Amino acid sequence: MNECFQLALALVAGGGLGFIFFGGLWYTVRRGLTARQPALWFLASLLVRMSLVLGGFYLVGHSDWRRLAACLAGFVIARFIVLRQTRPAGASTQEAGHAP
Repeated sequence: MNECFQLALALVAGGGLGFIFFGGLWYTVRRGLTARQPALWFLASLLVRMSLVLGGFYLVGHSDWRRLAACLAGFVIARFIVLRQTRPAGASTQEAGHAP
């Protein structure tokens, strides 16, 4: 039971890391479009987001591949959620001009 709880916590932690990473990426792209120095903005954002995620994976994984896998699963799930939530209104899954 203890191991299942640890895996569930790793899944939730991976989701949190995913929300931080992909939410931060979304924020960076929106902010970087109007920034005076967009390259600096994107580089700083990348370094901060990667540092947080890599440090988080290191702490959550704690040398156990099952916890790392659960954390990665949560990270990927968060990616899909952030993609769905940040999609512009009226945007379809197919781009105009492409065959169905």
